[in-house]
Amino acid sequence: MAETEPLQKPTYISLQELQKHNKRGDAWISIDGKIYDVSKWANHHPGGEVPLLNLAGQDVTDAFLAFHPPSAYKRMDAFFTGNYLRDYTVSEVSRDYRSLFSELTKLGLFEDKGHGVLILLSLIVVMFCVSLYGVLFSDSMVVHVLCGGLMGFLWIQSGWLGHDSGHYQIMVNRKWNRFAQILSGNVLAGISIGWWKWNHNAHHLACNSLDFDPDLQHLPFFVVSSRKVPHRKMELLGLLAFWIWYPFLVSFLPNWRERVLFVVASFAVTGIQHVQFTLNHFSASVYVGPPTAHDWFEKQAFGTLDVMSPSWMDWFHGGLQFQIEHHLFPRLPRRNLRKIAPLVKDLCKKHNLPYTCVSFWKANVLTVQTLRNAALQARDLTKPVPRNLVWEAVNTHG
Repeated sequence: MAETEPLQKPTYISLQELQKHNKRGDAWISIDGKIYDVSKWANHHPGGEVPLLNLAGQDVTDAFLAFHPPSAYKRMDAFFTGNYLRDYTVSEVSRDYRSLFSELTKLGLFEDKGHGVLILLSLIVVMFCVSLYGVLFSDSMVVHVLCGGLMGFLWIQSGWLGHDSGHYQIMVNRKWNRFAQILSGNVLAGISIGWWKWNHNAHHLACNSLDFDPDLQHLPFFVVSSRKVPHRKMELLGLLAFWIWYPFLVSFLPNWRERVLFVVASFAVTGIQHVQFTLNHFSASVYVGPPTAHDWFEKQAFGTLDVMSPSWMDWFHGGLQFQIEHHLFPRLPRRNLRKIAPLVKDLCKKHNLPYTCVSFWKANVLTVQTLRNAALQARDLTKPVPRNLVWEAVNTHG
């Protein structure tokens, strides 16, 4: 009878050893105590390389759970180093977070997407056609301005659609999901969905880090790099389509006055969405340094703010009114965020973590107060460059 080879004993490394592998070309992560080498995978990661590099050298179980479907676990075997984390521990907060995640999965909430996508797509088509008809077949300046405002509202709704499709699959398959991303982002709104996904994923993982959250880096212009963008040709064609149809549509207006009013109206209305973007984080706590995966739940709770809203106004906020819930469960369809809000609130209360939920007016007041405090600090002449806040405002810090 042939002898069977003895099973190889697992090897263990310490957290200190894992932390050494935290740079480009040498990036290790731990998931459920298993060590994976994602150095070569970073350039191919659908969510961009930044999230992997920012969290390299740490246990990233909670972050991995939040952003990946169960099918992603099957692909991780290819990156397994054969090592395990010797001092792998799970905090009480993380244990409860994973338990809640498991409960939501069993309830099917991650797959319960409803028919909202088709309704929203239909609404976007109708708004586009109405705006097009008003510009081409009406001689009224009032109608033209209203059509500009309607176009801005269309951009808001396409933005929510792009946001949803960037976090989870809203269509029947990945190919159609990609189509929805390019249509809602590049073609309709002139925003590169590829750039947005890389930027937004980094924001989620480093929520309100002054050094690593790109949403807190306010350069007056975008820096162009040679970094490869997935589906580059499709991205460029989508952006080209926007810069063809939008100026072409505006050119049909009878004079420059109405053209300017149309553009101003469209951007003024869509600007409301950018006000909403600031409410959820600007007045929340910030921190300096890289994100740490061991306090995933805590960082999201401290760095976010919910906005009170009746259910009939959910279309206006696009799910961002449940910012804490969205940051903890980014793959959860927005139609289900309201359902889980009480569960998240109870979990925060159990662990003495903030669950900040204020009215839309109060959220704006808090944001303005934060900006005022920053302005007063910038006027403090007792702190010269490079300690002055103006110096940091031009992005020399971060």
